[in-house]
Amino acid sequence: MGPTRVAGLLLLLLFPLLTSATEPDATEIVRRSDAQMRGESSYAEMTMNIIRPDWTRSMSMKSWTKGQELSLVLVTAPARDRGSASLKRYREMWNWIPSIERVVKIAPSMLGQSWMGSDFTNDDLINQSSIVVDYTHQLVGTESYDGDDTWVIDAVAKPDAPVVWSKIRIWISQSSYLQRQVTFYDEFDELVNTLKTYDIQEMGGRAVATRMEMLPADKPGQKTEILTHSAQFDFAIDDGFFSQSQMKSLRD
Repeated sequence: MGPTRVAGLLLLLLFPLLTSATEPDATEIVRRSDAQMRGESSYAEMTMNIIRPDWTRSMSMKSWTKGQELSLVLVTAPARDRGSASLKRYREMWNWIPSIERVVKIAPSMLGQSWMGSDFTNDDLINQSSIVVDYTHQLVGTESYDGDDTWVIDAVAKPDAPVVWSKIRIWISQSSYLQRQVTFYDEFDELVNTLKTYDIQEMGGRAVATRMEMLPADKPGQKTEILTHSAQFDFAIDDGFFSQSQMKSLRD
């Protein structure tokens, strides 16, 4: 066999390896994005503005996460909602309603319901890590978003996964791994909501999108925005913090 044929054969054998080395794995990108946005643990102070054509309502919140399976969100203002909280432990979720001193378990059928009257669902606020484990991922292209080069990835729900959205398309920054835009689709492949992120700042040693907007597809003039004022990451926090007793006793 001549040198030319040997070189050609080697190129054919090496081509799959070269291709796999240059094409990023979609699932790994999603996993890194999730890890970048929450770390081993996280704490954030935020304001949620629920915006409607003829009125606006604001809430102050604090949130804690640990890994992919533990999260807690506490409402600190206004007074009528103060102390309301939402808890996720693994596959189970609860809301604490202090005005009636009642814990409500969030059944799978309630995941798609509005969280505190906003355009975010229970699933969006306290079950975000589901995107890593409950979906398959496919890289569908690259695009620029708000001056940021992004990978565009389709996440399709696995059969029988306990999720709200049948498909999610995610624009993930190639530099920071932040999710810059996310579109959510129902079982009929119809667009329901679009999440957009802006104003990237460094907080707690990480890049953070300090403004997020959730826009319903069929409700012009309506949106919910979340403004992040401060954030910390990768600190020690016990699993026991994420409990119903803690959820009921937290104060601002």
